[in-house]
Amino acid sequence: MDAITHQAFRNLVGRFGGCDEYFNEMINASSLLNNGPWEKFYLLEGPEPEKLVWQLTDKNGAKMAEAASLLAQKNGIGIDLNMGCSAPQIAKTGAGIAWMTKPVEETAAMVRAVKSAIENAAKDGQKPKRLSVKLRLGDESYTEEKLHKFCAILIEEGVQMITLHARTQKQKHSRPSNWHAVENLALRFPEIPVILNGDVKDKASFEAAMACAPHAKGIMIATAAAQKPWIFAGISGLLNESFDAEQLALDFIDDVEKCQPPEFWKTRLQRFFAFYCLNFSFGHYFQTSMINAKDNDDARAKVHEYFEKCPDDKIF
Repeated sequence: MDAITHQAFRNLVGRFGGCDEYFNEMINASSLLNNGPWEKFYLLEGPEPEKLVWQLTDKNGAKMAEAASLLAQKNGIGIDLNMGCSAPQIAKTGAGIAWMTKPVEETAAMVRAVKSAIENAAKDGQKPKRLSVKLRLGDESYTEEKLHKFCAILIEEGVQMITLHARTQKQKHSRPSNWHAVENLALRFPEIPVILNGDVKDKASFEAAMACAPHAKGIMIATAAAQKPWIFAGISGLLNESFDAEQLALDFIDDVEKCQPPEFWKTRLQRFFAFYCLNFSFGHYFQTSMINAKDNDDARAKVHEYFEKCPDDKIF
């Protein structure tokens, strides 16, 4: 969800009642510590700061700990260590899922240092922020025994919640997520919440996932939320009114301009509309049109153009 779960997108989800927790887009520890020019935009806390989880990534464990110390002093629920991103440009640097394949002593030391930093950042008797990890099943040599052994080490070092995207490093979304692995992990470690991630895209798949993994303590929804920001309200049975899909798209463009630097506008719109456009009758045409928009004004014009041609798609 890199370049998607920024404040403008969270605002969009919030219009439909929001969700229980918002995981922000990945913050690179080194960039944060170097006071990069864009980092302040990754640190925006709206619309519900009390529900925010700070997602952290880097190849360097010491920098992860130092960055966690800073993030732990901000609002929000906790710090989440990304050990699940399998994008080659991330994994090759030693970040993301690479933490599952490094020598286990190195990964354990990183988690231990982050946990210590979080605890030391708690002030005046405040409860330390929660430490969680999002991971995959592992690389292509995955076995359930290896995954459980790895998670046992994480928990021993202080991890308080695990989200499992139940695919291996190279498995794509065309392959079904292994929900049974989530259930088995939850049964193996009943002392912490285990969260299911993968293939939940509507109420029917939500119910199927919970039936398959009844001991999971929650569901994380990612790309399906980018396509349908109202999905949480839909699953909860709270989506009771029609809404204007054209106006929603235009409002999002406005919000990106308010919440993101001009240098980010194009990529943020491209990432969102790559998913959102798939809701509509001629979704691939609409998607291509939006991805190729020259600038924000051109994107607005293309939104108007699509719904003029397809007025039946306007009201959901």
